[in-house]
Amino acid sequence: MATSQLFFRLRYRRCPSLLPPTTPRTIAPFFRSNSTSSNSEAQAPDPPRRRRLPPPRPHKFSEPSDFVGSWNPTDDPREAKIRLGRLHRDYQKHMKQIRAEYAYEMELLGIEKQKKDEARRDALRLANEERNKVKAAAAEIRAAESKAFQEELRQTLVCFFLSLHLSFFVLILKERQQKLESWRGKEKLLTEKRADKNELLRRQSSEWVSEDKLEDRIMAAIIGTTIL
Repeated sequence: MATSQLFFRLRYRRCPSLLPPTTPRTIAPFFRSNSTSSNSEAQAPDPPRRRRLPPPRPHKFSEPSDFVGSWNPTDDPREAKIRLGRLHRDYQKHMKQIRAEYAYEMELLGIEKQKKDEARRDALRLANEERNKVKAAAAEIRAAESKAFQEELRQTLVCFFLSLHLSFFVLILKERQQKLESWRGKEKLLTEKRADKNELLRRQSSEWVSEDKLEDRIMAAIIGTTIL
């Protein structure tokens, strides 16, 4: 029995591929025990609190291997060699099946993770689309408000300039009206003066002046000449 166990140990050392694959779950307790022992020895302070992770999924462990304790010693070396070779082949087949199952489980986990990633990406995409819709609606509202404000400002400016132009036009019309009235008054006054002068000349020309008074009238006209 001791010889067979020693042979198995030597065989596994030479062919490490025959050993079952080490998983993080089998290594984690070892590191955890080492870390706890080192912390207890160094008497380090308590580590900071971390976020609690969700509980692990229920895992169905495989049954104990039938190869453990299945070797029966024999006195015939040839038969022992044959049985040992058969045992190695069976163990390799068993490990191949276990690795295939492990690969299948990893593939299922990868598919599940991919589905979760796709669902998360879809949720992010929908959230981004909803956010973009809200932003577009807000932009449209702001554009409509800006357009209404600009239209109102334009109408206000148009009304202001129209009123300013009308007031300026009214002032110009008033000024022209005043100038026209002043010109008409001057023309009327000038016409009246001309009419009075013509009437005076007509009366003076129709008046008979005797010869003895002619010189006196000429002198009076020369002296009393008015400058226009």
